[in-house]
Amino acid sequence: MRNTDSGFSIAALEAIVFGRLALAPTTPLKVAFSGGLDSHVLLHALAALRDQRHAAFALSAAYIDHGIHPDSAAWAEHCRRVCNDYRVAFDVQRVQLDATNGDGLEAAARRARYAALKQRLAPGEVLLTAHHLDDQAETVLLQLLRGAGVHGLAAIAPLADFGPGRLARPLLDFTRAALRAYAEHHGLRWIEDESNMNLRHRRNVIRHEVMPVLQRHWPQAAELLARNARHAAEAATLLDALAADDLKHCPSPAALSPSLSRGPLPIPLPRPSPHPSPAIAGEGESVEGDGLDWREGGNRWRAMDWIG
Repeated sequence: MRNTDSGFSIAALEAIVFGRLALAPTTPLKVAFSGGLDSHVLLHALAALRDQRHAAFALSAAYIDHGIHPDSAAWAEHCRRVCNDYRVAFDVQRVQLDATNGDGLEAAARRARYAALKQRLAPGEVLLTAHHLDDQAETVLLQLLRGAGVHGLAAIAPLADFGPGRLARPLLDFTRAALRAYAEHHGLRWIEDESNMNLRHRRNVIRHEVMPVLQRHWPQAAELLARNARHAAEAATLLDALAADDLKHCPSPAALSPSLSRGPLPIPLPRPSPHPSPAIAGEGESVEGDGLDWREGGNRWRAMDWIG
């Protein structure tokens, strides 16, 4: 059973991190901390879990300063104070953005952010990001509008390999409203990034204009879209397993059909969108499906995507 009908709690987070995700109790955890609502809730709950359960895991946080927003340095200092209060080791890095390949500033920020986080991840350490159920639903819609196949529709993976460690998203069962209720109950103070309302970013259009209409007619729209992501992930896993099994039974490329043995199919594949999912709206909570979607590849077209 999923937790989408219940509120967020420390106990629920514990069950996901050490139960469903099967992380060892001594696994070192690093939170990608922007200071926004979602990542603040995640950090607060993990620190409380550590203290209440006398847990053995090491907890740290990292803030990546893209230098896009004029308040980014002040946000970094806010994150430092929060981490000091929670007795959490804190690290901040300023990154340089390269937007020369035409993807745009937001995509460049996404690439720089995850490259910096990979560099700061120790072997065996797990990076935790605060993507939640509404993020998942928005990502599914964005992938549908790109014409993605099952790998893209699998959207944000709960657990994936990442550099020398792994990447986990333990909040995918919880709505934004549930996280806000937890934050207000505990009196948390978080950063509000005004660019999260900017409709220049396509995810914000989905969030503020499309989803409210869907939810007026289908109140469980976010949960249903997230369920579709799980179905797509299962289908993608099965397709990959079947393809790998078929490949094992091919003694050589010559065993393939003549057209396949000569190379790629002569079918024009769809081109990737020149406007990828917005990576960030600023230095606060990101508004993106972060490009590390299913198998770290949901933002890239695969050879099989045209089939789906």
